[in-house]
Amino acid sequence: MNESNNLEDIALRIRGELVKISNQANTPHLGSSLSCVEILVAAYWGAMNIDSTKPNSPDRDRLIFSKGHAATTLYLALNMKGFISDETLATYAKSGGLLPEHPVYKSAPGIEATSGSLGHGLPLGLGIAVSARIHKTDYRVYVVMSDGESNEGSVWEAAMLAPAQQLDNLVVIVDANQWQATGRSEDITGDSSLKEKFEAFGWSSCDIDGHDVYALAEVLRKVPDGSGKPVAVIAHTIKGKGVSFMEDDNNWHYRIPNKEEVKQALKEMGLT
Repeated sequence: MNESNNLEDIALRIRGELVKISNQANTPHLGSSLSCVEILVAAYWGAMNIDSTKPNSPDRDRLIFSKGHAATTLYLALNMKGFISDETLATYAKSGGLLPEHPVYKSAPGIEATSGSLGHGLPLGLGIAVSARIHKTDYRVYVVMSDGESNEGSVWEAAMLAPAQQLDNLVVIVDANQWQATGRSEDITGDSSLKEKFEAFGWSSCDIDGHDVYALAEVLRKVPDGSGKPVAVIAHTIKGKGVSFMEDDNNWHYRIPNKEEVKQALKEMGLT
């Protein structure tokens, strides 16, 4: 895919491809994939120091995609950014292909971690941020996780350690779409503020509209933010964003669109 400089246009194109690929590859987690589109666009196009011609540069910023069940969004972003070829993308979810339904470390350029078992991304990102300090480099580590993932105790072990180590090069972006696989987050773990929780653990934290790609990019560019603390960005999103009959409907955590639903979704997005 050719790269565009308009972040909203990039997000729209990724959304359209997400719906089509879910149908073509017969893969679920479409609602979760649609909710984090702007987060990845803001990071890859608006904030991070990365170069697709030098994917292993020691000075590159790293993005750990902890909510691995939404891997299709990651693959499409890396494809549009020039890291993953069209030929490799075509192997998604195919037997013997390079791109499985959950990301695997180094299965393709730009994939910095294996993920899918929730709760591991932030601890891993913390270790990578410590490595930057040990090697006296100034790269930043971005961790994208879900609000449902915050159920995991390992998240809060890392959240406690990061401020103690003054890891101001570490930023977590929470895709807070208010859903988990089996129900509303507030019904499962209680309706409490993730911003306040991270602040209580010693982080610099903010709430933001997770679909305002330019606002997200501005926040992510300003890491470190001068506080001397790691940064937590709570991105409030809508599961299934961009398709009226999928928005805030948790059935699309597992449902796969048929051909008619793909046509309807693309028409809504103005992509037909």
